[in-house]
Amino acid sequence: MVPEAVNVFETLNQRGFVAQSTDPEEIRGRLEKPVTGYIGFDPTADSLHVGSLVPIMALAHMQRHGHRPVVLVGGGTGLVGDPSGKTEMRKLLSLEEIASNSQALKAQLSRFIDFSDGKALLVNNADWLLDLRYIEFLRDVGKHFSVNRMLAAESYRLRFEAGLNFVEFNYMLLQAYDFLYLSEHYDCELQMGGNDQWGNIVAGIDLIRRKGGRNSYAITFPLLTTASGAKMGKTAAGAVWLSAQRTSPFDFYQFWVNTDDLDVERFLRLYTFLPLPEIEVVRRLEGQELNACKTILAYEVTALTHGRDQAVSVFEAASGIFGRRDLSGELLPSSSIPREAKKEVSAIPTSEIALHRLDAGIPAFQLFAEIGLCLSRGAARRLIEQGGAYVNEERLHEFDALIGCRHLTADGILLKAGRKRVHRIRVQG
Repeated sequence: MVPEAVNVFETLNQRGFVAQSTDPEEIRGRLEKPVTGYIGFDPTADSLHVGSLVPIMALAHMQRHGHRPVVLVGGGTGLVGDPSGKTEMRKLLSLEEIASNSQALKAQLSRFIDFSDGKALLVNNADWLLDLRYIEFLRDVGKHFSVNRMLAAESYRLRFEAGLNFVEFNYMLLQAYDFLYLSEHYDCELQMGGNDQWGNIVAGIDLIRRKGGRNSYAITFPLLTTASGAKMGKTAAGAVWLSAQRTSPFDFYQFWVNTDDLDVERFLRLYTFLPLPEIEVVRRLEGQELNACKTILAYEVTALTHGRDQAVSVFEAASGIFGRRDLSGELLPSSSIPREAKKEVSAIPTSEIALHRLDAGIPAFQLFAEIGLCLSRGAARRLIEQGGAYVNEERLHEFDALIGCRHLTADGILLKAGRKRVHRIRVQG
């Protein structure tokens, strides 16, 4: 069994966070003492999604090992757009939209990182990028960049066919300048990010060396996919958000419960703080024992993202609908998931529908699409025709069967899309 490492670089390595880094021995040695390190987050929405959990957890590990994490919100670079990993230029946001999104992200990140008393910092690169004088910037920063090297960077090469505009071409310079600014003003020595950011991060390291002769370091994370090859955090229903308003805690929990068997150990390493020796047990498990580990994964990630009370609530609600799984065994977290708490049906995603509509009855395929259990009426019709739709545990056989008052129970009407996604209907008012 692998013990938890004291050095955060080893911890990140053991848990699967490291895809590339600058000289491993050098960075390991530097991380023996407290370091300030940063990761940039894109404020293009008022919530991050599951794909952002790897960098968030990396910053949390940094803090737990005594280092100071810096969250950089790209309020300035968000006005330009990062071409990395994208095949087309994204929509550019206004300053007002970015400011609003930045505040929402800070509140979200506070669940993972302690910002009190300077233990972590949140900065917005709009504070220094928006006041740059373009000619001075070109003279002081642009002269250190080779266009030939920039064109060879993966983040630019991927955009050549679709077209790369000059605004996006500036992105590498701006990100490098961010690193330089944080180095000079916050003594920041480490930048972390997705593996598609490697070229941008190394450009920053080179700029810091050229401008001030200081050493700085880089760690990049693997770009994760699930065992099925799907992009992490993407489902048939869309992205899985960290915001309870965008993805309900119940659906968030169910996303993790439905993890592929092949991903369970890897996800426990990346997305929880459970000790590594306990996680290693998973590779020997199968069947119901492995399902219990999925429940623990779902509970732990939901607790980190939405709080322990919400995690208990959705655990109990899911147990009432899908059946309680045995949580005994070596992987039971020290927090212990309550066994005897009353089922919380309030945790189930719920819609209210006017009584007169239920009196008349609503065609099943229309209702499943309306409440978001299916992406469209066509998809709902196919689901029902294939036998994957349920009303109060009874399988639907006709796509246009009317769902109405006769289906109402004390807890409303429970609809299921397959055995994984559920939604409750209540009478409005």
